[in-house]
Amino acid sequence: MSIRLLPFALLSCAFLLFTSCKNKSDQKEIIEKTDKGLNILVIIADDAGWNDVGYNGSEIHTPNIDSLANKGVKLNRFYANPTCSPSRVSLLTGMPSSRIGIVAPISGKSNKTLPDSITTLPQALKRKNYQNALFGKWHLGLDISNGPNAFGFDYSYGFLHGQIDQYTHRYKNGDASWYRNDKMIEEEGHTTDLVTKEAIEWLTKKRDTAKNFYIQLAYSAPHFPLQEEEKWKQPYYKTIKDSSRVDFAAAMTHMDDAIGKVLETLKVQHLEENTLVLFISDNGAMENWYPTFQYDGKFNKGNDVLGSNFPLRDWKTSNYEGAIRVPAIACFKGKLQPEENSNYIAISDVMPTVLSMIGEDIPQYVEGKNVWPSIENSEVETIHDIYVRGHIQESLIHKPWKMIRNRHKDGSPAIYQLYNIETDPEEKHNLIDEENEIAETMKELLQNQFKKDDKTVNVELK
Repeated sequence: MSIRLLPFALLSCAFLLFTSCKNKSDQKEIIEKTDKGLNILVIIADDAGWNDVGYNGSEIHTPNIDSLANKGVKLNRFYANPTCSPSRVSLLTGMPSSRIGIVAPISGKSNKTLPDSITTLPQALKRKNYQNALFGKWHLGLDISNGPNAFGFDYSYGFLHGQIDQYTHRYKNGDASWYRNDKMIEEEGHTTDLVTKEAIEWLTKKRDTAKNFYIQLAYSAPHFPLQEEEKWKQPYYKTIKDSSRVDFAAAMTHMDDAIGKVLETLKVQHLEENTLVLFISDNGAMENWYPTFQYDGKFNKGNDVLGSNFPLRDWKTSNYEGAIRVPAIACFKGKLQPEENSNYIAISDVMPTVLSMIGEDIPQYVEGKNVWPSIENSEVETIHDIYVRGHIQESLIHKPWKMIRNRHKDGSPAIYQLYNIETDPEEKHNLIDEENEIAETMKELLQNQFKKDDKTVNVELK
């Protein structure tokens, strides 16, 4: 094996030995510094690309997200899944979503959901007397019986599906999706506004103030269909020529304004200093959208331009960087210093990190790692592999290398690509024919991960 690709098992043992000692002192320090206990707020944008946030150089105005970035740690190599449902699985289970057979968005009237045999993040938090709430998008079971309240959330409100009409709150095929806890409801208003209002009301009036909380605030923005008021579009008419991109920018700015209201609520409620705020996108941006029969033809014009992953390669659904390397920020007032952090972190690391911070046991099945030491101090490098399986490709990251595999349903040989994403983050130079030894090792590592996946996955592979 090349010296440039050290045996992972050796590195892993060293890493675990180091972090096991460090984590105990870290946990004690966190508990001591947060005498009110630790609250967690995870804010999830839907389809926001790398270049759709101001702090990454976008023309889109996101002052509240930028403020989080300026006050917190910019997680510049945070990896999600290529699409939305799988990212939510990994967030709540601490493992690749392919382990339970979810590698694509849950759609139609499918009842595919999380298995009862695993403990979710909110269920684990309840062992420490946490109160858990989800506002916004669920997309992990399209029947209210397998909604958030079945998996550890004490309170939930929003929509069960993805891709809903922002005002009717119905799915693209007309299915009802809007609910509160165990009841389907009908309400008027834009999704972004309603979700924000409910989150603020829960924080100020409905929660049990004797308990710490975990909030998952999952917006539908900037996912299509784009339905924004003129006040959100107006600032962009002189700076963005494409009307579709104007609509997308408006959705981002509307969401950013809403996030600002929630953050201000934390401040007013004196919750800032013991609340860890994590902002992420569930996947990279989508290039365009051309609907036909969806929404009874209401949006037939479609969108020729949506988000931007520049300078990263490709779009949502692929396993290139543009799809899975997403904007991410960790902000914890008084506990994290402003920093650019390039440690490799996966969305499946969130669960074990949070549980480690509060001293709760991590379920044995969890494959993610506690990356708090690396977030707190960027010099403590993460070294774990990151495996991502989508419904089109699979990828394996073993720093600094990334392998992508395209499999074919007809049984023809798979096509492999190898990139050094440290020197070539735009994935322009496929080194599969130049780095033979590394390529063979990466193929083996990827195949070993693939073997662990649920064998009942049934998706169209092209």
